[in-house]
Amino acid sequence: MSVNGADRVAKEFVEERLFAGLVTGSFLQHKELLDMLEDVDASGVRQKTLLHVGVSLGKADCVEELLARGAKPELTDDNQVDALSLAEEMARRFPEDMERSEVLKLVSLVHRRDQVIRRHLQSSFSTSATYPTPVATPDKDIASLKSSVDALRNEMKFLLRQLTFSLKGLKAQVCGRDELLQCLEEAITSTAEHVTSIKFGLGEETAVIALPSDAAKARQECVNAMLCRTTIVYGDGVDTMRTYYERLYDEDEITKCIMKYLSGHDRVKIVVDCESNDIGRMKYKFADLGGTQWYGTVWRSFCDLETETVYFGAKVCSGSSDKSVCTYLAWALSKLSLKLVFGNEALPYGQSDADCECEWMRALQEVGRSKRGGAFHWGMRYALDRRTHAGKVCYLAAAVPGIITYYGSTLGRALLHQHVPLLHSLYCNHVVPTLIAKATFSTG
Repeated sequence: MSVNGADRVAKEFVEERLFAGLVTGSFLQHKELLDMLEDVDASGVRQKTLLHVGVSLGKADCVEELLARGAKPELTDDNQVDALSLAEEMARRFPEDMERSEVLKLVSLVHRRDQVIRRHLQSSFSTSATYPTPVATPDKDIASLKSSVDALRNEMKFLLRQLTFSLKGLKAQVCGRDELLQCLEEAITSTAEHVTSIKFGLGEETAVIALPSDAAKARQECVNAMLCRTTIVYGDGVDTMRTYYERLYDEDEITKCIMKYLSGHDRVKIVVDCESNDIGRMKYKFADLGGTQWYGTVWRSFCDLETETVYFGAKVCSGSSDKSVCTYLAWALSKLSLKLVFGNEALPYGQSDADCECEWMRALQEVGRSKRGGAFHWGMRYALDRRTHAGKVCYLAAAVPGIITYYGSTLGRALLHQHVPLLHSLYCNHVVPTLIAKATFSTG
């Protein structure tokens, strides 16, 4: 390869590493690459410069370094968007992000500086063109202009140092706040551990579940375990699924105990299409628990009890919301938990538990008698429409976590207690304790 060819490849490699460093966070660890870069305004994909990428990621320290090296905020990408416009848009989208506010200040400051320099240049040239001057005058004008530019640069450097100091101070405040919140959380949790514990009656025995010593760690481990049991076959939705699992964990003790039970069960499988609001591409045709044949294109989620797999279309489309989509996920996960914990065709009781079976029959009759109880959520209406007794009872039990997810813990429980109190009581006093007693995942 020729010398020029080798230089070109080396230059492209430097640019590629710098663009990658902005994304991975290692940008400022390789300042020697910036020293090797011939053009700090080199562009990458879609004509975006390093400054564009730094602004879009909200990395104030990287933006400051690029601006100090002469990066031009006025350059546009292939959508004709410059760094200043992008910084303004990011600040609007993330109003509570202090780093994005600092990015906007930095880019705005340099943009104003460049405007001042241009006005000086235009004024100097227009004056020279209007009033002929002696030969020696242009040299004086140039010297004066250089002096003005130097003064502006010194002022900019001072302001940049001030902004840098402010940014470091803000970061220290944020870190201090986080440490304070963590200490407060640990103190409250520690006090709660000494005062009380949660007890669930299980016949003659009592399962005592101590309050968590590290709630945040337990939550994170549970969510990570669920993600390990999740396969995304279409799209890139790891963050989306993490958000849904965190929402279910945080919403209510009922949804939390389902998460804890499933996260510790090796047979659990969740298959997700993040590009669709139905499961048709993953499950073309199937029969539900009542024997009715369905096409996957009309279902948001489905629990295949035979293979112990939940199928879920995670895309939020017009007419739906994150909350309603998460409700379908809770509904399907609930059925899977019933199948695994009771082993009785997803019925919410064991095969030989005749007394409990009678209680669930009464709950089914209660929903049937209560016109409002069967109508205030689609999960109950769907349960009443099933052909078989098993289908009705299974879907009725699965409706409880769905209702709580959709309406929220306080309102959801209030609606259940008001319209179907027996159903609410059965789920809280029988299903929840059984899930907790048989959970293999840490209940911390």
